[in-house]
Amino acid sequence: MNTSTIAAEVAALQRMPAAELARRYSQLFGREPRVRNAAWLRRQVGWKLQERALGGLGDRAKARLDALVAATDLPVGNASMSRPRPLPPRSTTNMPVVGTTLVREYRGQQIRVEVAEGCYIWNGVPYRSLSAVAKSVTGSAWSGALFFGLRKRSNSA
Repeated sequence: MNTSTIAAEVAALQRMPAAELARRYSQLFGREPRVRNAAWLRRQVGWKLQERALGGLGDRAKARLDALVAATDLPVGNASMSRPRPLPPRSTTNMPVVGTTLVREYRGQQIRVEVAEGCYIWNGVPYRSLSAVAKSVTGSAWSGALFFGLRKRSNSA
């Protein structure tokens, strides 16, 4: 498949309704999409079409990227560039008691998170959820409650 054919297919995605995009996603990925947002589906389907036609990353490159992400300690923001904005209040029904310090060992590093009013603080940066903290720590999506041991993994999956 040449690049003009791929470009035409990707352009055609712009005219597809969400239901049709979801069907195309299922064809390409072999599973139902977890999101039915048309813009998200267009990006995913377009990426997969290009990957299939032009090739994606090799296993060696993927492994190297995973290793680099795991070893990278990126700041979550540049404190010198902007003042921290107050976070909007969130539901506190699942939140541990304010003042609690959650501790987790991850890859030889001790992760200490303070529970504050309406947020969690890790390395001086406020986060709206424990999942956001876990993602910042690991670089991948995690359930914050699972990551910090507040909830056990269910065996139903």
